[in-house]
Amino acid sequence: MLTSSASGTPGSPRSGGTRLRAARLGPRDVLHVGSAGLRSRPVRVVLSALGIAIGIATMIAVVGISASSQAQLMRRLDALGTNMLVAKPGESMFSGQQVKLPKDAPGMVGRIAGVREVGATGDLKQSVRRTEKIPKGETGGIAVKAGSERLLQVLRGKVTSGTWLNAANGRYPSVVLGHVAAGRLGVTGPGQQVWIGDRYFTVVGVLDPLPLAPEIERSALVGWAAAQRLLGFDGHPTAVYERSTDASVRQVQKLLAPTVDPRNPQNVSVSDPSAALQAKAATEGALSTLLLGLGGIALLVGGVGVANTMIISVLERRHEIGLRRSLGATRGQIRIQFVAESLMLSGLGGLAGVGLGAAATGVYASSGGLPWVVPLWAVAGGFGATLLIGTVAGLYPAVRAARLSPTLALHAA
Repeated sequence: MLTSSASGTPGSPRSGGTRLRAARLGPRDVLHVGSAGLRSRPVRVVLSALGIAIGIATMIAVVGISASSQAQLMRRLDALGTNMLVAKPGESMFSGQQVKLPKDAPGMVGRIAGVREVGATGDLKQSVRRTEKIPKGETGGIAVKAGSERLLQVLRGKVTSGTWLNAANGRYPSVVLGHVAAGRLGVTGPGQQVWIGDRYFTVVGVLDPLPLAPEIERSALVGWAAAQRLLGFDGHPTAVYERSTDASVRQVQKLLAPTVDPRNPQNVSVSDPSAALQAKAATEGALSTLLLGLGGIALLVGGVGVANTMIISVLERRHEIGLRRSLGATRGQIRIQFVAESLMLSGLGGLAGVGLGAAATGVYASSGGLPWVVPLWAVAGGFGATLLIGTVAGLYPAVRAARLSPTLALHAA
């Protein structure tokens, strides 16, 4: 611990004298003396590191689960697109007056620059039931709508079984059911019949879920021509769906209402169905913030546990500290020893916490069919927080150890 060096010049009072200097501790020496206390008390080390591990695992898992959910939502948005707008009748300026969209509204929307696809639905007054023997009032919350041939393409939907409405089947008493409507009616596939109005309609298809159009999921859709011929549909659409290029969405949104009804654009309501998913993605971290706070509290509790462990370690190792001081160790070297020990203790807990948090995120993601995402910043930030807490938790015990008098420490031992 001590080295001697010549000092002074020949003939001077200090000529031939020596001055003791403390040897510097290299990184390897710091690791050796810092890990000595950890190796001698493994059970205490595990219990102390556990608090740090729980805090970091909570924080990593919360961030990872939130990131995985957001990634899933963004994938869905990418697949569904954010370039669909819906025009519906708004509220009339005159109370009690019903607002209707023009019959040629879909064709007019299709002429807007940037619009690629247009589809429409029209609400019908009839209800749909499994058989005519079921009372009319028991509708199951299922609406009957006329649907245009291009509607499914605009919605980017798929048919679970069967086929969509086309120029052939759309002229006859055939119907396509949304997946919710099919479940409520007890229809499992094409070929079955349901009662609409005063006759049976044959089910030709059942749709997959449509996240951007939940109203279609709960509807029974018949062809435009069949609705006019068999169900008294007046031909006025009640919803016009359009897809435009991504670059022209905002411009189309401004022109949609004046185009649908040039005389009364205020009577047209324009909405963006993807806004709900975007808002959900944006607010996905609201609960995560609360859970992150709880993880931070657990991390602080773990830091207090580390500090307590280090203080007890100083009290138990006074003889060791006094012996090292007697052999020439400086107060700075004693401080470095205990700070290094605290850092290593916290680092072990941090590594374990990162692993546990990533594993918990993986289990949640795999069980829910989500992508496994653990942001790098969360791992780096979490591990950095453990090192910071380890440093702070080890400072006081290190200073206390450095202030111990070698003579008193040896005598007390």
